[in-house]
Amino acid sequence: MTTTERLEPATGTTTADTGTAGTGRAAGVALMLGGGLSNQFGAATGALAFPVVGPAGVVAVRQWVAAVVLLVAGRPRLRSFTARQWWPVLGLAAVFATMNLSLYTAIDRIGLGLAVTLEFLGPLAVALLTSRRAVDLGCALAAGAAVVVLTRPQPSTDYAGIGLALLAAVCWGCYVLLNRTVGRRVPGAQGSAAAAGVSGLLYLPIGIAVLWQHPPTPAALGCAVAAGVLSSVVPFVADLFALRRVPANSFGVFMSVNPVLAAVVGLVVLGQRPGPLEWVAIGVIVAANAVAVLAGSRAARR
Repeated sequence: MTTTERLEPATGTTTADTGTAGTGRAAGVALMLGGGLSNQFGAATGALAFPVVGPAGVVAVRQWVAAVVLLVAGRPRLRSFTARQWWPVLGLAAVFATMNLSLYTAIDRIGLGLAVTLEFLGPLAVALLTSRRAVDLGCALAAGAAVVVLTRPQPSTDYAGIGLALLAAVCWGCYVLLNRTVGRRVPGAQGSAAAAGVSGLLYLPIGIAVLWQHPPTPAALGCAVAAGVLSSVVPFVADLFALRRVPANSFGVFMSVNPVLAAVVGLVVLGQRPGPLEWVAIGVIVAANAVAVLAGSRAARR
């Protein structure tokens, strides 16, 4: 939900300048790692509340937390929005709401690592479909083969969970495209903040109904709130500061590591153990995305 401008290095850099730049980049990498881990730990923490309030209850609380934080940070001037600005904002809100619900329901059914890996196909598909480079075709074929491995029929295969994760991937792809439109039509972070606010409103009746039927325990409510903070607030702030310290292409490559982080956090927090083939497939998808990002960055520079 952030937009950045890449700052090119100035000429005539001194040794001190180089040291400062190196320190800044190291801080940026630390921020990206912290934001990525926070996002996945938030999802895992929210999963601990699934037995009490279900994925819908956790997502509702997460959406409310995100709405409050982003509305305060973005301060959108809603009364000044035109119809041309409102339509993509409303579309972004609907996609945001559907993406999180489908992802968290998929996590409940197929595990954190697999769900996040399949969801990551959304932005990867957007990057590959908008390119005609041969290297991107290779990335698409590699990612497709990895998906076949991850979704191959087995006695324990949960096709509904896989379908929900792929729905989340479609939503994330739409989110990328809509976010670009919102960024062009609405200044600053006002568009993203307004979309988060609308999404939070959409979840008011859903969340109230779910929490009424399944009264949360203090522990479950705490896990749901923690999911909102760890998966929305912390990554938002971390990415905001990281993007000031590292180039956009480096940020994109690091984002590719999220499926690996999700698999590791799922193993440590939830005891979910991917098999050897699953680890290889996750690695292939991560590598395909990293190569696509780097190839796109080099093409843009040329």
